[in-house]
Amino acid sequence: MAAKPAIHREEHVLIVVDGKGQKEVILKENTYSLGRGQQCDIRLNSQFVSRHHATLLKRTRENGDDYYRIIDGDSEGKVSVNGLLVNGRKVLFHDLKDGDKVVFGPQVTAIYQHRQYDVFPTIPPDDPFDITLIDPAMIDSDELDDEID
Repeated sequence: MAAKPAIHREEHVLIVVDGKGQKEVILKENTYSLGRGQQCDIRLNSQFVSRHHATLLKRTRENGDDYYRIIDGDSEGKVSVNGLLVNGRKVLFHDLKDGDKVVFGPQVTAIYQHRQYDVFPTIPPDDPFDITLIDPAMIDSDELDDEID
């Protein structure tokens, strides 16, 4: 029986740390709004963060790989009060790479992760080489004594 090939998977993840703790957001949509406003897709809980502090846009490179661009402010071009720091540098926009650290304000940060992994298919249950292991503690000791005699 030929082995099935592994399935390659990718996830874009934003790990946000703010006044309410840490949360992990798996990015799938084309656009996200980030800020303290109720209407934002990703809420940042801090008085130092603008109502609409930043925007995430999903983009595609020439080779077909997806990535996210973070933009300071909203989609109409209005920038945030405190701005964005990515890896210690103030930016108006930045194409995120694995491990980038974004600072929105005091004690409000996010780490971007581009996770890539392979999923290996499992062996079907009707496999002739399926082995079931039995724990010796599961066997009744009286049955063992009968088999020995």
